[in-house]
Amino acid sequence: MPEGRTDAIRGVVTKSAPARITTALAPPHHFFATSTLPCPYVKGQRERKLVVELFGRNAPEFYNTLSRAGFRRSHSLAYRPACVDCARCVPVRIPVRDFVESRSLRRIRNANRDLATSIGGVRADHDQFRLFQRYQHSRHAESDMAAMTYGDYRAMIEDTPLTTMLVRLRDPDGMLYGACLTDLLDDGVSAVYSFYDPGEGKRGLGTMLILSLVDEARRRRLPHVYLGYWIAESPKMAYKARFRPLETLQSDGWRRIFD
Repeated sequence: MPEGRTDAIRGVVTKSAPARITTALAPPHHFFATSTLPCPYVKGQRERKLVVELFGRNAPEFYNTLSRAGFRRSHSLAYRPACVDCARCVPVRIPVRDFVESRSLRRIRNANRDLATSIGGVRADHDQFRLFQRYQHSRHAESDMAAMTYGDYRAMIEDTPLTTMLVRLRDPDGMLYGACLTDLLDDGVSAVYSFYDPGEGKRGLGTMLILSLVDEARRRRLPHVYLGYWIAESPKMAYKARFRPLETLQSDGWRRIFD
């Protein structure tokens, strides 16, 4: 689903959809379309998704191909929007080699110089969950994610068929300020879900987590940071336009929109 939700794919799977992405896999993967539900980002619009399960030893290779075709991951499912008469959700990624920090991004990095970035395996703990709850209750109080239990959170973090990391921001005393669940791909890193201290708005912690992903992609010599979907008219996604250049997936492939 678009930015802000990584709960289970909403909507009952209603029919099979033809697979346009092929790879040497056995058994074959089947694509399905969900039923339509109200869109949380565009008023009056209804959303539908194309969904496929990720399983088996070749799941990472399969998802590498899917990610370049605009798919995202939730647990062991890959999905992309398949809405009728709407194409506002646009996959976006940062081309790391050409990315240059603007003055405002440098200010955010300087504002967080006291925080240390660590990147490790995906193991849930109660320290993360407490911060996750604070974030949800502050930013998404009416969503299903605000009612998630620790078991739900642990499944969200640990239920993955891919190589997945957790990026953490901590102060010198070890207090957790932010975290980002991140998939490692063959051509980049992909932000799955981020959360941070809602009481530290001046720090720009969400932006700082993305800068940390850029740093990690550069360290690994990977060309892209995948940021999920961008909707131009959605205030919740406006921050993605701050990262330039930015590439979007269009009908003829990935093209730059902000350079």
